[in-house]
Amino acid sequence: MTERESYPAQVFESMPDGLVAALQVRHAWRARTADAQGIGLEFLVSDVARWLPGQAVRVAFLDGDATLHGKVAAATEQITKACNITLDFGFDKATGQFRRWTTGDKEYAAEIRVSFDRGGFWSLVGTDSVDADISDPAGGIGGGPGQRSLNLGGFVTALPNRWQGTVRHEFLHALAFNHEHQNMRGPCEDDFRWDDDPGYVPTRDARGVFVPDPAGRRPGIYTYLAGEPNNWSRAKVDHNLRTVESPDLVAGKFDPASVMLYRFEPFFYKTNPSPCAPTGNGLDLSEEDKHGLRLLYPESVDGQSKLAARASVTVDQLAAAEDSPLLARTLELLNQKTGG
Repeated sequence: MTERESYPAQVFESMPDGLVAALQVRHAWRARTADAQGIGLEFLVSDVARWLPGQAVRVAFLDGDATLHGKVAAATEQITKACNITLDFGFDKATGQFRRWTTGDKEYAAEIRVSFDRGGFWSLVGTDSVDADISDPAGGIGGGPGQRSLNLGGFVTALPNRWQGTVRHEFLHALAFNHEHQNMRGPCEDDFRWDDDPGYVPTRDARGVFVPDPAGRRPGIYTYLAGEPNNWSRAKVDHNLRTVESPDLVAGKFDPASVMLYRFEPFFYKTNPSPCAPTGNGLDLSEEDKHGLRLLYPESVDGQSKLAARASVTVDQLAAAEDSPLLARTLELLNQKTGG
Protein backbone atom coordinates (compact mmCIF):
# COMPACT_ATOMS: atom_id res chain seq x y z
CA MET A 1 0.00 0.00 0.00
CA THR A 2 1.39 3.41 -0.93
CA GLU A 3 1.48 6.42 1.36
CA ARG A 4 -1.08 8.11 -0.87
CA GLU A 5 -3.57 5.27 -0.49
CA SER A 6 -3.09 5.19 3.27
CA TYR A 7 -4.76 8.55 3.87
CA PRO A 8 -8.19 7.82 5.36
CA ALA A 9 -11.46 9.52 4.53
CA GLN A 10 -11.80 10.58 8.15
CA VAL A 11 -15.01 12.35 9.14
CA PHE A 12 -14.65 14.85 11.98
CA GLU A 13 -17.23 16.11 14.40
CA SER A 14 -18.61 19.49 13.42
CA MET A 15 -21.63 21.67 13.96
CA PRO A 16 -23.75 22.87 11.01
CA ASP A 17 -22.53 26.14 9.51
CA GLY A 18 -25.62 28.08 10.60
CA LEU A 19 -25.03 27.15 14.22
CA VAL A 20 -21.32 27.91 14.00
CA ALA A 21 -22.09 31.43 12.77
CA ALA A 22 -24.44 32.11 15.70
CA LEU A 23 -21.90 30.71 18.17
CA GLN A 24 -19.09 32.84 16.74
CA VAL A 25 -21.14 36.02 17.07
CA ARG A 26 -21.92 35.21 20.69
CA HIS A 27 -18.35 34.20 21.51
CA ALA A 28 -17.02 37.48 20.12
CA TRP A 29 -19.50 39.37 22.32
CA ARG A 30 -18.50 37.36 25.39
CA ALA A 31 -14.80 37.95 24.75
CA ARG A 32 -15.28 41.72 24.36
CA THR A 33 -17.52 41.92 27.42
CA ALA A 34 -15.28 39.81 29.62
CA ASP A 35 -12.29 41.94 28.67
CA ALA A 36 -14.13 45.19 29.28
CA GLN A 37 -15.46 44.09 32.67
CA GLY A 38 -12.31 42.32 33.85
CA ILE A 39 -13.90 38.87 33.94
CA GLY A 40 -11.99 35.65 33.23
CA LEU A 41 -13.54 34.47 29.97
CA GLU A 42 -13.13 30.76 30.68
CA PHE A 43 -14.95 31.06 34.00
CA LEU A 44 -17.69 33.17 32.45
CA VAL A 45 -18.22 30.57 29.74
CA SER A 46 -18.15 27.58 32.09
CA ASP A 47 -20.48 29.22 34.62
CA VAL A 48 -23.00 30.07 31.91
CA ALA A 49 -22.72 26.67 30.21
CA ARG A 50 -22.83 24.33 33.19
CA TRP A 51 -26.01 22.92 34.68
CA LEU A 52 -26.69 23.08 38.41
CA PRO A 53 -24.85 20.57 40.62
CA GLY A 54 -27.28 17.85 41.58
CA GLN A 55 -29.64 18.68 38.71
CA ALA A 56 -31.47 15.91 36.89
CA VAL A 57 -30.82 16.85 33.26
CA ARG A 58 -33.49 15.24 31.14
CA VAL A 59 -32.59 13.34 27.95
CA ALA A 60 -35.02 12.33 25.21
CA PHE A 61 -34.71 10.50 21.88
CA LEU A 62 -36.18 11.44 18.52
CA ASP A 63 -35.64 8.14 16.72
CA GLY A 64 -34.12 4.72 17.35
CA ASP A 65 -35.56 1.93 19.51
CA ALA A 66 -35.45 1.14 23.21
CA THR A 67 -32.51 -1.25 22.82
CA LEU A 68 -30.35 1.48 21.28
CA HIS A 69 -31.59 4.04 23.82
CA GLY A 70 -30.60 1.69 26.64
CA LYS A 71 -27.09 1.29 25.24
CA VAL A 72 -26.61 5.05 25.02
CA ALA A 73 -27.92 5.53 28.56
CA ALA A 74 -25.63 2.80 29.91
CA ALA A 75 -22.57 4.35 28.24
CA THR A 76 -23.18 7.62 30.11
CA GLU A 77 -23.12 5.97 33.54
CA GLN A 78 -19.36 6.43 33.63
CA ILE A 79 -20.01 10.18 33.54
CA THR A 80 -22.70 10.40 36.20
CA LYS A 81 -20.81 8.13 38.59
CA ALA A 82 -17.95 10.65 38.56
CA CYS A 83 -19.86 13.74 39.69
CA ASN A 84 -22.99 15.27 41.15
CA ILE A 85 -25.23 15.33 38.08
CA THR A 86 -27.99 13.01 36.88
CA LEU A 87 -28.85 12.21 33.28
CA ASP A 88 -32.54 11.32 33.39
CA PHE A 89 -33.47 9.25 30.33
CA GLY A 90 -37.09 8.85 31.44
CA PHE A 91 -37.02 5.06 31.48
CA ASP A 92 -40.46 3.56 32.12
CA LYS A 93 -40.15 0.11 33.72
CA ALA A 94 -43.73 -0.73 32.84
CA THR A 95 -43.25 -0.24 29.09
CA GLY A 96 -39.49 -0.64 28.73
CA GLN A 97 -39.38 2.65 26.84
CA PHE A 98 -37.26 5.77 27.24
CA ARG A 99 -38.33 9.40 26.99
CA ARG A 100 -38.96 10.72 23.47
CA TRP A 101 -39.28 14.15 21.89
CA THR A 102 -40.68 15.33 18.55
CA THR A 103 -39.82 18.08 16.10
CA GLY A 104 -43.26 19.55 16.73
CA ASP A 105 -42.65 20.14 20.45
CA LYS A 106 -43.39 23.66 21.68
CA GLU A 107 -42.27 22.90 25.24
CA TYR A 108 -39.07 21.17 26.24
CA ALA A 109 -39.50 17.42 26.60
CA ALA A 110 -35.84 17.35 27.67
CA GLU A 111 -32.79 19.54 28.03
CA ILE A 112 -30.75 17.18 25.84
CA ARG A 113 -32.59 16.05 22.70
CA VAL A 114 -30.83 13.18 20.96
CA SER A 115 -31.19 12.23 17.31
CA PHE A 116 -29.57 9.63 15.11
CA ASP A 117 -30.82 10.92 11.76
CA ARG A 118 -28.31 13.66 10.92
CA GLY A 119 -24.82 13.15 9.59
CA GLY A 120 -21.89 12.86 12.00
CA PHE A 121 -21.50 13.23 15.72
CA TRP A 122 -21.96 16.55 17.51
CA SER A 123 -23.57 18.24 20.48
CA LEU A 124 -24.37 21.70 21.68
CA VAL A 125 -22.34 22.64 24.75
CA GLY A 126 -24.12 22.71 28.12
CA THR A 127 -27.03 25.12 28.44
CA ASP A 128 -26.82 26.00 24.74
CA SER A 129 -29.11 22.96 24.45
CA VAL A 130 -31.96 25.10 25.79
CA ASP A 131 -31.03 28.40 24.14
CA ALA A 132 -33.47 28.93 21.28
CA ASP A 133 -31.27 31.71 19.88
CA ILE A 134 -28.66 29.08 18.97
CA SER A 135 -30.51 27.65 16.03
CA ASP A 136 -30.30 26.26 12.51
CA PRO A 137 -34.01 26.11 11.63
CA ALA A 138 -33.44 24.64 8.18
CA GLY A 139 -31.60 21.67 9.68
CA GLY A 140 -33.85 21.31 12.70
CA ILE A 141 -30.81 21.71 14.94
CA GLY A 142 -30.36 24.00 17.92
CA GLY A 143 -31.54 24.94 21.37
CA GLY A 144 -35.27 25.11 20.67
CA PRO A 145 -37.68 22.52 22.13
CA GLY A 146 -38.29 20.88 18.73
CA GLN A 147 -34.65 20.87 17.64
CA ARG A 148 -31.83 18.34 17.83
CA SER A 149 -29.21 19.25 20.41
CA LEU A 150 -27.05 16.09 20.21
CA ASN A 151 -26.61 13.78 17.24
CA LEU A 152 -25.15 10.29 16.95
CA GLY A 153 -25.40 9.83 13.20
CA GLY A 154 -25.78 6.31 11.89
CA PHE A 155 -26.17 4.59 15.27
CA VAL A 156 -29.54 3.24 14.14
CA THR A 157 -27.91 1.40 11.24
CA ALA A 158 -24.79 0.17 13.01
CA LEU A 159 -22.81 1.13 16.08
CA PRO A 160 -19.42 2.47 14.99
CA ASN A 161 -16.11 1.32 16.42
CA ARG A 162 -15.46 2.80 19.86
CA TRP A 163 -19.05 3.96 20.01
CA GLN A 164 -19.09 4.18 23.82
CA GLY A 165 -16.28 6.75 23.63
CA THR A 166 -18.27 8.73 21.06
CA VAL A 167 -21.32 8.75 23.34
CA ARG A 168 -19.25 9.91 26.31
CA HIS A 169 -17.51 12.57 24.22
CA GLU A 170 -20.81 14.04 23.03
CA PHE A 171 -22.51 13.88 26.42
CA LEU A 172 -19.52 15.61 28.00
CA HIS A 173 -20.09 18.40 25.47
CA ALA A 174 -23.73 18.45 26.60
CA LEU A 175 -22.48 18.85 30.17
CA ALA A 176 -20.33 21.89 29.21
CA PHE A 177 -16.99 20.30 28.21
CA ASN A 178 -15.02 21.60 25.21
CA HIS A 179 -12.40 19.92 23.03
CA GLU A 180 -9.07 19.13 24.61
CA HIS A 181 -7.05 19.87 21.47
CA GLN A 182 -8.26 23.48 21.73
CA ASN A 183 -6.85 23.87 25.23
CA MET A 184 -4.32 26.69 25.00
CA ARG A 185 -2.20 25.07 27.70
CA GLY A 186 -1.67 22.16 25.34
CA PRO A 187 0.74 21.62 22.44
CA CYS A 188 -1.73 21.03 19.62
CA GLU A 189 -1.85 24.53 18.13
CA ASP A 190 1.92 24.56 17.63
CA ASP A 191 2.30 20.93 16.54
CA PHE A 192 -0.47 20.76 13.94
CA ARG A 193 0.65 20.86 10.29
CA TRP A 194 -1.74 23.60 9.23
CA ASP A 195 -0.17 24.24 5.82
CA ASP A 196 0.91 22.10 2.87
CA ASP A 197 4.46 20.92 2.43
CA PRO A 198 6.31 23.50 0.29
CA GLY A 199 5.51 22.99 -3.39
CA TYR A 200 2.61 20.61 -2.76
CA VAL A 201 0.50 20.06 -5.90
CA PRO A 202 -3.16 19.52 -4.89
CA THR A 203 -3.83 15.84 -5.54
CA ARG A 204 -6.98 13.85 -4.83
CA ASP A 205 -7.60 10.12 -4.90
CA ALA A 206 -10.70 8.47 -6.36
CA ARG A 207 -12.67 9.27 -3.19
CA GLY A 208 -11.92 12.99 -3.45
CA VAL A 209 -9.54 12.86 -0.48
CA PHE A 210 -6.46 15.07 -0.69
CA VAL A 211 -3.36 12.87 -0.60
CA PRO A 212 0.41 13.29 -1.11
CA ASP A 213 1.33 14.43 -4.60
CA PRO A 214 3.53 12.30 -6.91
CA ALA A 215 6.65 13.79 -5.31
CA GLY A 216 5.47 12.71 -1.84
CA ARG A 217 4.69 16.24 -0.62
CA ARG A 218 1.78 16.20 1.81
CA PRO A 219 -1.34 18.32 2.13
CA GLY A 220 -1.71 20.32 5.32
CA ILE A 221 -4.73 20.26 7.58
CA TYR A 222 -6.50 23.10 5.76
CA THR A 223 -6.18 21.34 2.42
CA TYR A 224 -6.97 17.84 3.69
CA LEU A 225 -10.15 18.98 5.42
CA ALA A 226 -11.23 20.99 2.35
CA GLY A 227 -11.58 17.68 0.49
CA GLU A 228 -13.92 14.75 0.94
CA PRO A 229 -15.58 13.74 3.17
CA ASN A 230 -15.50 16.93 5.30
CA ASN A 231 -15.38 19.77 2.72
CA TRP A 232 -14.55 22.32 5.40
CA SER A 233 -13.82 25.96 4.74
CA ARG A 234 -10.80 27.56 6.37
CA ALA A 235 -13.13 29.29 8.85
CA LYS A 236 -14.66 25.96 9.82
CA VAL A 237 -11.22 24.46 10.41
CA ASP A 238 -10.36 27.42 12.63
CA HIS A 239 -13.58 27.04 14.64
CA ASN A 240 -13.13 23.31 15.22
CA LEU A 241 -9.39 22.98 15.62
CA ARG A 242 -7.59 26.23 16.39
CA THR A 243 -7.24 27.92 19.75
CA VAL A 244 -7.61 31.67 19.99
CA GLU A 245 -7.71 32.57 23.67
CA SER A 246 -4.96 33.60 26.06
CA PRO A 247 -3.45 30.70 28.04
CA ASP A 248 -4.29 32.35 31.35
CA LEU A 249 -8.02 32.01 30.61
CA VAL A 250 -7.99 28.21 30.47
CA ALA A 251 -9.04 26.61 33.73
CA GLY A 252 -7.49 23.16 33.28
CA LYS A 253 -4.19 21.68 32.18
CA PHE A 254 -3.87 19.78 28.91
CA ASP A 255 -4.86 16.13 29.31
CA PRO A 256 -3.63 13.78 26.55
CA ALA A 257 -5.70 10.94 28.03
CA SER A 258 -8.99 12.87 27.81
CA VAL A 259 -11.87 11.38 25.90
CA MET A 260 -12.35 14.95 24.59
CA LEU A 261 -9.10 14.81 22.60
CA TYR A 262 -9.52 13.95 18.90
CA ARG A 263 -7.63 10.99 17.51
CA PHE A 264 -5.85 12.49 14.51
CA GLU A 265 -3.82 10.71 11.86
CA PRO A 266 0.00 11.04 12.16
CA PHE A 267 0.25 13.36 9.14
CA PHE A 268 -1.69 16.01 11.10
CA TYR A 269 1.36 16.58 13.31
CA LYS A 270 4.78 18.14 12.78
CA THR A 271 6.43 15.64 15.15
CA ASN A 272 6.17 11.90 15.67
CA PRO A 273 5.28 11.01 18.31
CA SER A 274 3.36 14.22 18.83
CA PRO A 275 2.78 15.66 22.31
CA CYS A 276 -0.76 16.35 21.07
CA ALA A 277 -1.47 12.69 20.30
CA PRO A 278 -3.91 10.97 22.68
CA THR A 279 -2.60 8.56 25.28
CA GLY A 280 -6.03 7.36 26.41
CA ASN A 281 -8.02 4.54 24.84
CA GLY A 282 -10.68 6.87 23.43
CA LEU A 283 -13.38 4.94 25.28
CA ASP A 284 -13.09 5.77 28.95
CA LEU A 285 -12.99 9.01 30.88
CA SER A 286 -9.53 9.98 32.07
CA GLU A 287 -8.87 10.89 35.69
CA GLU A 288 -8.66 14.53 34.59
CA ASP A 289 -12.03 14.21 32.83
CA LYS A 290 -13.51 13.00 36.12
CA HIS A 291 -11.75 15.79 38.01
CA GLY A 292 -13.21 18.35 35.60
CA LEU A 293 -16.69 16.91 36.14
CA ARG A 294 -16.29 17.19 39.91
CA LEU A 295 -15.23 20.84 39.53
CA LEU A 296 -18.35 21.63 37.49
CA TYR A 297 -20.69 19.43 39.54
CA PRO A 298 -19.27 19.05 43.06
CA GLU A 299 -20.81 16.81 45.69
CA SER A 300 -19.79 18.96 48.65
CA VAL A 301 -21.81 21.88 49.95
CA ASP A 302 -18.59 23.89 50.11
CA GLY A 303 -17.83 23.23 46.44
CA GLN A 304 -21.35 24.20 45.42
CA SER A 305 -21.18 27.36 47.53
CA LYS A 306 -17.93 28.43 45.87
CA LEU A 307 -19.46 28.03 42.40
CA ALA A 308 -22.54 30.00 43.43
CA ALA A 309 -20.37 32.75 44.90
CA ARG A 310 -18.29 32.97 41.73
CA ALA A 311 -21.44 33.26 39.61
CA SER A 312 -22.71 36.00 41.91
CA VAL A 313 -19.49 38.00 41.54
CA THR A 314 -19.71 37.67 37.76
CA VAL A 315 -23.29 38.98 37.83
CA ASP A 316 -22.06 42.03 39.74
CA GLN A 317 -19.19 42.54 37.28
CA LEU A 318 -21.63 42.48 34.36
CA ALA A 319 -23.75 45.24 35.89
CA ALA A 320 -21.87 47.90 33.92
CA ALA A 321 -21.96 46.02 30.60
CA GLU A 322 -23.89 47.47 27.69
CA ASP A 323 -27.46 46.23 27.65
CA SER A 324 -28.29 43.70 24.93
CA PRO A 325 -30.27 40.47 24.43
CA LEU A 326 -27.01 38.54 24.83
CA LEU A 327 -26.38 40.19 28.18
CA ALA A 328 -29.94 39.47 29.32
CA ARG A 329 -29.61 35.78 28.46
CA THR A 330 -26.20 35.58 30.14
CA LEU A 331 -27.53 37.13 33.33
CA GLU A 332 -30.55 34.83 33.27
CA LEU A 333 -28.33 31.75 33.19
CA LEU A 334 -25.90 33.09 35.79
CA ASN A 335 -28.66 34.10 38.19
CA GLN A 336 -29.90 30.51 38.16
CA LYS A 337 -26.53 29.50 39.60
CA THR A 338 -26.01 32.09 42.31
CA GLY A 339 -27.82 30.09 44.95
CA GLY A 340 -30.24 32.93 45.57
